[in-house]
Amino acid sequence: MKKRVIIIVIFLLIILIIEFMLLSKIIKNLDENNIVTNSTTNKMKLENNEKNNTNVSNNKVTNTNETNNIISPKNEDNNQVSENNKNTQSEINEWNLKLVNYENSLPSDFIPQLSSIDNTRKFDTRAIGKLNELIADMKKDGISDIWVQSSYRSIEQQQTVYNKKINEYIRKGKTPKEAEKLTLKVINKPGTSEHNLGLAVDFNYVNLEFEKTKAFKWLKENAENYGFILRYQKEKEGITKVNYEPWHWRYVGEEHAKKMNGLDLCLEEYIEYLK
Repeated sequence: MKKRVIIIVIFLLIILIIEFMLLSKIIKNLDENNIVTNSTTNKMKLENNEKNNTNVSNNKVTNTNETNNIISPKNEDNNQVSENNKNTQSEINEWNLKLVNYENSLPSDFIPQLSSIDNTRKFDTRAIGKLNELIADMKKDGISDIWVQSSYRSIEQQQTVYNKKINEYIRKGKTPKEAEKLTLKVINKPGTSEHNLGLAVDFNYVNLEFEKTKAFKWLKENAENYGFILRYQKEKEGITKVNYEPWHWRYVGEEHAKKMNGLDLCLEEYIEYLK
């Protein structure tokens, strides 16, 4: 009986051992599966992260390129304004728009480029062709009574004309101060006259009767096509500080002459307009 009990106990122990071994194996397999699963999951996460990082990087590059290719409207406007300013400044500095008046005198070292109109008169070399063309076309249109009475004057010649006018007023009973003030309304001081510049001409006799001639009417209608303007207009005396002179015409170039007439501006106003 005792022997039989022992056998039964041993048998049970064997069964327990076998079950324990089986349980251990199952647990081990489960752990291995978890490791594999985690490893796969981590690998997948890593791959996804790398993929996302690559996409982000590509997006950054794309955005950077797009940003570099985009011109801000503000920058574009600033560039346009800058370019316009350059063009405007360039226009103001053109030789044919040089402003010479009571406030703007020629530099002491100014040397004009001159060519001869005839034996005694000269005009700016760059514009004399247009002056000759204007006079020739006037004659073709039947206006033969036209000539250049005065054009370029040296500083010395201007001084002589200026002093002569002052003395003329003094002989009429004006004081030297009054005489100079009256003279400045018709003749500019040396260095402040357009005649010193070489771009102005006085046609025919220097008097207001010229306004009644066919020549004046023709000039009013056609001079701009040759680049000339009526420099001292009656309505602009308060700006130019020079009395109305229907005989005095100034070369500024065809484009500017047409703009000035279209806008009804004298040269002083036009320069401000360009600024």
